[in-house]
Amino acid sequence: MKIYNKSQIEQVTQLDLNALAAVENGFKALGQGNVTMPPILSMAIEEHNGEVDVKTAHIKGNERFAIKISPVFFDNPKLGLPSLNGLMVLFSAKTGLVDSVLFDEGYLTDIRTALAGAISAKYLSNSEASKITVIGSGLQAELQVAAIKLVRPISQVNIWARDNTKSQAYKQRMEQRYDLSVSVHSSIQQACQEADIIVTTTPSKEPLLNWEDIPSGAHVIAMGSDSPHKRELATSVILNAEHLVVDRISQSESLGELRGVDKPLTRSLVELGDIICGKPPYSRRVDDVSVCDLTGTGVQDTAIADYTAQQLTSIQSTM
Repeated sequence: MKIYNKSQIEQVTQLDLNALAAVENGFKALGQGNVTMPPILSMAIEEHNGEVDVKTAHIKGNERFAIKISPVFFDNPKLGLPSLNGLMVLFSAKTGLVDSVLFDEGYLTDIRTALAGAISAKYLSNSEASKITVIGSGLQAELQVAAIKLVRPISQVNIWARDNTKSQAYKQRMEQRYDLSVSVHSSIQQACQEADIIVTTTPSKEPLLNWEDIPSGAHVIAMGSDSPHKRELATSVILNAEHLVVDRISQSESLGELRGVDKPLTRSLVELGDIICGKPPYSRRVDDVSVCDLTGTGVQDTAIADYTAQQLTSIQSTM
């Protein structure tokens, strides 16, 4: 059994096209029916504004499967600590023996979450999308843009967040790291006016994005709602979008944006893995609005963990 720390993991797994392909193949396997994935085990620790999720999946044919333990404590930044932590344990799919422990401190979750947004943009957004609006100013607000830049020619970022100080810090950080033009806005409506892609990255308990905020032709990626008490999209967004895609229907209905919808859907609901597999074939008119609700799946964790283990093993074999 091997144990790897965050520093070792960061050296081999980054936001790049190779890691994106690994996660995309995980979604594809899900669409092909080649994944065993139980429901998420989730526990709230309300007195400390925290939650713990346990996710897992087995991809048929893979030598390993992962079980991820992911605590998120939202008040940790006030203590000078990261809000996300955790680890992934890889097991042999043949014997059940522990193969390796990836003590990534939440790093791989951050990476695979960002890559899921990029995969959504790759398959669902207009191909020439260059203007992205981010709602929220945390780590995913940065990583989503960095990941989507892998698949779309992003040049302009617009941001709205509750804390203007954090928005300004985000602007400075993104302009320095990614050579992007970043504008801070005082309202969501203003931030979204010219957006080709809108990404919501908050733990909000009340809807933030309304249908009236979304320009024609935009693709909306909802990242924040992954537990029953969270919600970022108004019901009008779900009901009016021409295309409605989720990572897993059962999760979106119990944990994601579909949970708050109390009216019958007027559009067919499709999983992202099915889109990747071409069932049904996806096509959009230039003015269509598409919405993708990403709650986070165990297959993403197994895909990124197995990819990372392969890279680490490859490096060791050459030493």
